[in-house]
Amino acid sequence: MPHLPRPALAALTVAVAVAAAGCSVAPDSSGPTDATTIVVGYQSKTIDTVTAGTLLRDKGFFEKRLAALGGHYRVEWQDYDTGAPITTGMIAGKIQIGSMGDYPLLINGSRTQQDPATETQLLSVTGSSATGALNDVVVAPSSPARTLADLRGKRISASVGSAGHGTLVNALTRLGIDPVTGVSVVNQQPQVGASALDSGQVDGLAQFVAWPGLLVFQNRARLLYDGGALGIPTLHGVIANKRFTDTHADVVRAFLEAQLDATDYLQQHPLDAALAVAKDTGLPAEAVYLYNGPGGTDFDPALRTDLIDALRGDTTYLKSIGQFDHPLDVARFVDPAPLQQAYADHGGATYQAALAAGAPARVNEVWFDGATTTQTEATPELLLKALATAGGRKVRAAYVPDTVTGTRWFADRSVWLRDGRQLLPFATQDTADRYRTEHPGAQQISLADAEREADR
Repeated sequence: MPHLPRPALAALTVAVAVAAAGCSVAPDSSGPTDATTIVVGYQSKTIDTVTAGTLLRDKGFFEKRLAALGGHYRVEWQDYDTGAPITTGMIAGKIQIGSMGDYPLLINGSRTQQDPATETQLLSVTGSSATGALNDVVVAPSSPARTLADLRGKRISASVGSAGHGTLVNALTRLGIDPVTGVSVVNQQPQVGASALDSGQVDGLAQFVAWPGLLVFQNRARLLYDGGALGIPTLHGVIANKRFTDTHADVVRAFLEAQLDATDYLQQHPLDAALAVAKDTGLPAEAVYLYNGPGGTDFDPALRTDLIDALRGDTTYLKSIGQFDHPLDVARFVDPAPLQQAYADHGGATYQAALAAGAPARVNEVWFDGATTTQTEATPELLLKALATAGGRKVRAAYVPDTVTGTRWFADRSVWLRDGRQLLPFATQDTADRYRTEHPGAQQISLADAEREADR
């Protein structure tokens, strides 16, 4: 696969009725003479941010919401591979709104909270996992490693300070392996790390979505460690300059309402949303749908207590690796008020209902080539039967939840066990082995054998 494209810039001009006078953002001479440029930093290939990035931009929801305000605004979308350059742009006053993962969010808050001109606040969640299933560790398909402990003393690529790196640190610590001296962490951007894994320069890769699923789908990697095994919530969210939020509350509210529009669209049309994101990013639609399909990422925008508590816990890790320049007041950093107002103005579900929403249900799903909808099954056995009886229909992808962690994964990349009459999928060999220690009668079988048994 060719390297993913370098950060790109794109702009869309929207006519609205509010004059730009008094705005903290400089007028833009390339559009209408009174146009105000609003710069949005996003990560097109980070699936958990698509409702505030790729999908939002593709559907034009923000521009439509701005048009309802009246005036002239020019929206400039800046695409990055990670959250760090978005933070740099926000500190420099060149980006007003951004989206990134939990660890980069906290680093952003720490580095901006000391100065009223740069201070930022977390305004919404774009995607989350109550168990931490958005970050994983993968190895080469031929790697002899069966568990994360097998990487002791090995070279692991990770973006230091990212959510993927945080998952690696927490997982190693639980195993009693010092995350600094027990392994050699190679600080690399995701695409560089993927190439290093391909060439054998590193023994493992710890990253955030969509990299683990992408590499596994392309047969370039095998899932070694499922972040869902940690049971620690992880999230991505929307962050904005506080001064901009205070002086342009209508613009920020328009953005959050647009995020709600994108969230509604994704939840109502997950397959179409995946196809749109795939087209815009060049990612395989099957890998996108792994995360944004039902049972994958939780796209509830609400700033739930469990997620905010997880952020407080994450600060310990960031302090340990020297990523905090200053202490961070998390309570001051998180501001739910603009999102609450956006929900009230948007109509439909209330903010309180969003806060109370449960985790996504586990779903067994088959995507047949050429189909405009997917086929869901009540159990893994019925999904296997659907695969066995597919006939001449080509299967684009099939998805199952890990029996223990619930993590949504590819059925043909899963480890399958027969336990009595049950046929059970596991995202990793490690999880399957752990299950067998508690269920000694369970036996590992191939996918082909599992399909044959399901069709009896």
